[in-house]
Amino acid sequence: MQPEYSDRTQAAGSFSTSKVLHYLAVGLLIVGGLAYWAMKPPAANPMADPRAAEAMALVQTHRAKEAPTLRQALTDRVQGMAARGKGVRMGEWTVEKKRDDLYVVKVFVREEGSQGGGLRWFERDYEWQVDLTKQSVVPMSMPAEDLMPPGMTGPLLRGGGPAGL
Repeated sequence: MQPEYSDRTQAAGSFSTSKVLHYLAVGLLIVGGLAYWAMKPPAANPMADPRAAEAMALVQTHRAKEAPTLRQALTDRVQGMAARGKGVRMGEWTVEKKRDDLYVVKVFVREEGSQGGGLRWFERDYEWQVDLTKQSVVPMSMPAEDLMPPGMTGPLLRGGGPAGL
Protein backbone atom coordinates (compact mmCIF):
# COMPACT_ATOMS: atom_id res chain seq x y z
CA MET A 1 0.00 0.00 0.00
CA GLN A 2 1.37 3.39 -1.00
CA PRO A 3 1.09 6.40 1.26
CA GLU A 4 -1.16 9.13 -0.01
CA TYR A 5 0.17 12.64 -0.29
CA SER A 6 -1.96 15.69 -0.26
CA ASP A 7 -1.69 18.36 -2.95
CA ARG A 8 -0.16 20.70 -0.39
CA THR A 9 2.73 18.31 0.34
CA GLN A 10 3.44 17.83 -3.37
CA ALA A 11 3.40 21.59 -3.99
CA ALA A 12 5.82 22.17 -1.11
CA GLY A 13 8.18 19.51 -2.48
CA SER A 14 8.23 20.93 -5.99
CA PHE A 15 8.64 24.46 -4.62
CA SER A 16 11.73 23.48 -2.67
CA THR A 17 13.22 21.75 -5.73
CA SER A 18 12.57 24.88 -7.77
CA LYS A 19 14.11 27.01 -5.06
CA VAL A 20 17.21 24.80 -4.94
CA LEU A 21 17.60 25.00 -8.73
CA HIS A 22 17.33 28.80 -8.65
CA TYR A 23 19.94 29.08 -5.90
CA LEU A 24 22.19 26.70 -7.81
CA ALA A 25 21.88 28.79 -11.00
CA VAL A 26 22.63 32.03 -9.14
CA GLY A 27 25.60 30.39 -7.42
CA LEU A 28 27.01 29.20 -10.75
CA LEU A 29 26.65 32.71 -12.21
CA ILE A 30 28.50 34.22 -9.27
CA VAL A 31 31.28 31.62 -9.43
CA GLY A 32 31.58 32.12 -13.21
CA GLY A 33 31.76 35.90 -12.80
CA LEU A 34 34.46 35.62 -10.16
CA ALA A 35 36.44 33.18 -12.32
CA TYR A 36 36.25 35.56 -15.30
CA TRP A 37 37.30 38.51 -13.14
CA ALA A 38 40.29 36.57 -11.80
CA MET A 39 41.43 35.26 -15.19
CA LYS A 40 40.41 38.00 -17.62
CA PRO A 41 42.99 38.81 -20.29
CA PRO A 42 45.34 41.76 -19.68
CA ALA A 43 43.90 43.57 -22.72
CA ALA A 44 40.61 43.81 -20.84
CA ASN A 45 42.38 45.44 -17.89
CA PRO A 46 45.64 47.16 -18.91
CA MET A 47 46.19 48.47 -15.40
CA ALA A 48 46.79 44.91 -14.15
CA ASP A 49 50.20 45.00 -15.88
CA PRO A 50 52.22 48.09 -14.89
CA ARG A 51 54.28 47.89 -18.12
CA ALA A 52 51.09 47.85 -20.20
CA ALA A 53 49.83 50.87 -18.28
CA GLU A 54 53.14 52.63 -19.00
CA ALA A 55 52.80 51.82 -22.72
CA MET A 56 49.28 53.25 -22.80
CA ALA A 57 50.42 56.37 -20.96
CA LEU A 58 53.29 56.88 -23.43
CA VAL A 59 50.85 56.82 -26.35
CA GLN A 60 48.14 58.93 -24.74
CA THR A 61 50.60 61.64 -23.63
CA HIS A 62 52.72 61.61 -26.81
CA ARG A 63 52.82 64.87 -28.79
CA ALA A 64 50.30 65.15 -31.61
CA LYS A 65 50.11 67.18 -34.82
CA GLU A 66 47.24 69.49 -33.88
CA ALA A 67 46.96 69.05 -30.10
CA PRO A 68 49.25 68.77 -27.09
CA THR A 69 48.72 64.97 -26.82
CA LEU A 70 47.49 62.11 -28.99
CA ARG A 71 44.60 61.50 -26.63
CA GLN A 72 43.52 65.14 -26.88
CA ALA A 73 43.88 65.11 -30.68
CA LEU A 74 41.67 62.04 -30.96
CA THR A 75 39.11 63.44 -28.50
CA ASP A 76 39.03 66.74 -30.42
CA ARG A 77 38.50 64.90 -33.69
CA VAL A 78 35.58 62.89 -32.24
CA GLN A 79 33.99 65.97 -30.65
CA GLY A 80 34.37 67.95 -33.89
CA MET A 81 32.55 65.26 -35.86
CA ALA A 82 29.80 65.09 -33.25
CA ALA A 83 29.41 68.89 -33.36
CA ARG A 84 28.86 68.66 -37.15
CA GLY A 85 25.99 66.26 -36.50
CA LYS A 86 27.78 63.08 -37.57
CA GLY A 87 27.37 59.94 -35.53
CA VAL A 88 30.66 58.97 -33.95
CA ARG A 89 31.82 56.77 -31.08
CA MET A 90 35.28 56.24 -29.66
CA GLY A 91 35.98 52.73 -28.35
CA GLU A 92 38.05 51.58 -25.42
CA TRP A 93 41.81 51.96 -25.35
CA THR A 94 43.47 48.51 -25.28
CA VAL A 95 47.03 47.27 -24.86
CA GLU A 96 48.49 44.01 -26.16
CA LYS A 97 51.88 42.68 -25.17
CA LYS A 98 53.87 41.44 -28.17
CA ARG A 99 57.28 40.73 -26.61
CA ASP A 100 59.20 41.68 -23.47
CA ASP A 101 59.09 45.47 -23.79
CA LEU A 102 57.08 45.72 -27.01
CA TYR A 103 53.38 46.60 -26.78
CA VAL A 104 50.64 47.60 -29.23
CA VAL A 105 48.13 50.23 -28.08
CA LYS A 106 44.83 50.39 -29.99
CA VAL A 107 41.66 52.41 -30.04
CA PHE A 108 38.94 52.48 -32.69
CA VAL A 109 36.59 55.24 -33.72
CA ARG A 110 33.30 54.26 -35.30
CA GLU A 111 32.04 56.91 -37.71
CA GLU A 112 28.82 57.48 -39.58
CA GLY A 113 29.22 57.88 -43.30
CA SER A 114 27.05 57.81 -46.37
CA GLN A 115 27.61 55.83 -49.52
CA GLY A 116 25.25 55.49 -52.45
CA GLY A 117 22.46 57.34 -50.69
CA GLY A 118 22.47 54.95 -47.72
CA LEU A 119 23.77 55.30 -44.22
CA ARG A 120 26.82 53.21 -43.35
CA TRP A 121 29.11 52.94 -40.37
CA PHE A 122 32.82 52.29 -40.60
CA GLU A 123 35.67 52.00 -38.13
CA ARG A 124 39.06 53.66 -38.10
CA ASP A 125 41.64 51.67 -36.16
CA TYR A 126 44.33 53.71 -34.46
CA GLU A 127 47.34 51.55 -33.58
CA TRP A 128 50.72 52.42 -32.13
CA GLN A 129 53.67 50.18 -31.36
CA VAL A 130 55.43 51.09 -28.12
CA ASP A 131 58.96 50.01 -27.27
CA LEU A 132 59.41 50.63 -23.55
CA THR A 133 63.19 50.06 -23.70
CA LYS A 134 63.61 52.87 -26.24
CA GLN A 135 60.60 54.84 -24.92
CA SER A 136 59.39 55.11 -28.53
CA VAL A 137 55.92 55.35 -30.04
CA VAL A 138 55.51 54.34 -33.69
CA PRO A 139 52.17 54.61 -35.52
CA MET A 140 51.11 51.31 -37.08
CA SER A 141 47.98 52.44 -38.96
CA MET A 142 47.28 55.28 -41.35
CA PRO A 143 44.76 57.00 -39.03
CA ALA A 144 47.31 56.88 -36.18
CA GLU A 145 50.02 58.22 -38.48
CA ASP A 146 47.73 61.12 -39.41
CA LEU A 147 47.72 62.26 -35.76
CA MET A 148 51.51 62.20 -35.38
CA PRO A 149 53.57 65.41 -35.66
CA PRO A 150 55.77 65.96 -38.73
CA GLY A 151 58.95 63.91 -38.65
CA MET A 152 57.46 61.23 -36.40
CA THR A 153 55.84 59.07 -39.05
CA GLY A 154 55.99 55.33 -38.88
CA PRO A 155 56.92 52.71 -41.46
CA LEU A 156 53.67 53.11 -43.43
CA LEU A 157 54.52 56.39 -45.21
CA ARG A 158 58.16 55.40 -45.66
CA GLY A 159 57.20 52.32 -47.65
CA GLY A 160 57.97 49.58 -45.14
CA GLY A 161 55.78 47.18 -43.29
CA PRO A 162 55.11 47.30 -39.56
CA ALA A 163 58.39 46.67 -37.76
CA GLY A 164 58.64 43.84 -35.28
CA LEU A 165 55.21 42.35 -35.92
